[in-house]
Amino acid sequence: MKTIQILTISFVLLFISCKEDKPASNEQEPVTISTFYLIRHAEKDRSDSENADPELTQKGLGRAMHWAEILDEVNLDAIYTTDFNRTSMTAAPTSVKKNIDIQYYDPRTIDIAQFKMDNLGKKVLVVGHSNTTPDFVNKLIGEEKHGQIDDSENGNLYIVQLVNDIATDSKLNFNCNCPE
Repeated sequence: MKTIQILTISFVLLFISCKEDKPASNEQEPVTISTFYLIRHAEKDRSDSENADPELTQKGLGRAMHWAEILDEVNLDAIYTTDFNRTSMTAAPTSVKKNIDIQYYDPRTIDIAQFKMDNLGKKVLVVGHSNTTPDFVNKLIGEEKHGQIDDSENGNLYIVQLVNDIATDSKLNFNCNCPE
């Protein structure tokens, strides 16, 4: 019986001495979650083909209000749009409802790494265009996954979540029974 106890104690001591040394601290790396909600602007006024910066139609204004309702439960920290009437008008109801000032960005010159750092651990709404929104999503996730949005689609919501810079993304579509 003593032999078994001695072997058992020896085995336990050997096992303990062979274990990898753990750091003195039991602290784990903190988890940082950044969430980006990206949408294309709502329906724009197409009555003047010469107008490069049209406002929203009635349906577009209704969709902008719809986005504010959809995002109501999200505790946003920041709102970004391009410097166009249609994008800032799309963000306006959410901006007013959340009491968050709109910040402008240029999709042609934005530094994605800096944008991620500036919004680390935040929840952010980004309003863009049919070509810039999917491109922005692709840059955030680090892969060419999403193509340009069809000009008739205004209800896509892309959600990108970065957990310690590991990206996941999803695309949802919200129909809007907005008045014409």
